[in-house]
Amino acid sequence: MSTGRDASADVSSIQCQTRSMEQRFLSLADVTEILQITMSQARALVRTGELRGIQIGGKGVWRVENSELEAYIERMYARTAERLHTGEPDQ
Repeated sequence: MSTGRDASADVSSIQCQTRSMEQRFLSLADVTEILQITMSQARALVRTGELRGIQIGGKGVWRVENSELEAYIERMYARTAERLHTGEPDQ
């Protein structure tokens, strides 16, 4: 018979496994949630190539690799730091 303590350990184990099986690709809906932007803004980012993504399937659904989103965020940090350093006004 399982005790409450065993169940708690099972839940922790499942949570660790879920985190380690992180999805490789994100949908644009995921991107909008992470960056807190609109769907139109997310589409514009991938269509212009500012955020690298791929279109897959017959309907051309966009997917963004986690590493590409992280690289985009790093570029935005660098761009912001440069703008602040040079005294450019906010865009």
